[in-house]
Amino acid sequence: MSRRCQLTGKKANNAYAVSHSHRRTKKLQEVNLQWKRIWWPEGNCWVRLRISTKAIRTIDQKGLAAMAKEAGLDLRKFAGSSKMSAEQRQAHQ
Repeated sequence: MSRRCQLTGKKANNAYAVSHSHRRTKKLQEVNLQWKRIWWPEGNCWVRLRISTKAIRTIDQKGLAAMAKEAGLDLRKFAGSSKMSAEQRQAHQ
């Protein structure tokens, strides 16, 4: 599995490490990914995603549902075990 943000699609960047003598060696700038459990109000459950720290800040502004729609994600796939009653599950489906 590649290190890629599930919401924004951010991935590693190729770069150079430049020494004091200006000698260049290739390095990989990895994206800062975190496993994050976020409350999804529409689904009434927790969703566990591997997202970048920038995506965490953007979720605070836009909201989880809006970002998932932009990314084309179905959040039901990432929903964890929640304490929904049988009536809530039927209403959800």
